[in-house]
Amino acid sequence: MGNKLNIFIIFVLILGFLSCKKSETETQITQLNYTNVETPTFNADSAYSYVKAQCDFGPRTPMSKASQLCGDYLINFMKQYADTVYVQTFSSKLWDGTNVEGRNIIASFNPQASDRVVLAAHWDSRLWADEDTNEENHKKAIDGANDGASGVGVLMEIARVFRQKENSQGVDIIFFDLEDQGTPSWAESDVEDQSDWCLGSQHWSKTPHYPFYTANYGILLDMVGYKNLRFTKEGLSMHYAASIMNKVWDIAAAKGYSNIFINEKTYPIMDDHHWVNMYAKIPMIDIVQNDPTCSFFPFWHTMQDNMDNISKESLKIVGDVCLTTIFSNQ
Repeated sequence: MGNKLNIFIIFVLILGFLSCKKSETETQITQLNYTNVETPTFNADSAYSYVKAQCDFGPRTPMSKASQLCGDYLINFMKQYADTVYVQTFSSKLWDGTNVEGRNIIASFNPQASDRVVLAAHWDSRLWADEDTNEENHKKAIDGANDGASGVGVLMEIARVFRQKENSQGVDIIFFDLEDQGTPSWAESDVEDQSDWCLGSQHWSKTPHYPFYTANYGILLDMVGYKNLRFTKEGLSMHYAASIMNKVWDIAAAKGYSNIFINEKTYPIMDDHHWVNMYAKIPMIDIVQNDPTCSFFPFWHTMQDNMDNISKESLKIVGDVCLTTIFSNQ
């Protein structure tokens, strides 16, 4: 019996070893397949031009002329490519009680598809450069080239190329308004739950563009154009949508971007994905710049958040990863 038991133990160990080897092989095959996923070509020059076009209007602050003009530009652009464009107007209040009007812009592709993905970014820019090293700039509006316009530029290019390859996936691209108008650092506020941020996504998540809307998952892009690109596995994303985040990071690694999409879980942040997860119940991750030496990136909420710090290569990396994620489900 002793010999039989020993033989059985050896047999189990061999099976375990083979199982591990098989698992490793399957993982390698999965990652290899990501590199073979056929996607339409993401044009970095186009994405860069879309970021610049937004900034050329000036700061897209609440109810400003620049906001009106840029919003109209985004709506007309998306109408060229999407099956349907919804414009969701809403009223809200800033941290100090100021009443403001906002516009969420939703572009839908393949509306008949039941399997849907939400891609989102915010298109407003901050009313105050409250993190600027020059105190005289603290109440000036910023360009928001990275913080806002970069994510929108990537999604505009995705919208442009999406129809170049046959697909069955339904996609909804949302540009949230009034994301970046939370209490400035120089002010005092009674808001403790950070609900003075992300006003557009709060409204959409509670009242989507049509009743009972849902999607399989969502990806939020925020500050994705900086030249020293660095993303980590943000805490709220891992809490609500770990499987989606892990897949996106696996895709990035397979494409050679593991030095940018860092396999490290970091602290949760307040961003639009929080409200989409909480109220819309759609598992959404946040691809957001994370610089361990500062808040997000060196020019966050400063007058230097302009086109000088936007990288075409960074826009392309993010666009390629997003397109591969979408088309890997075909």
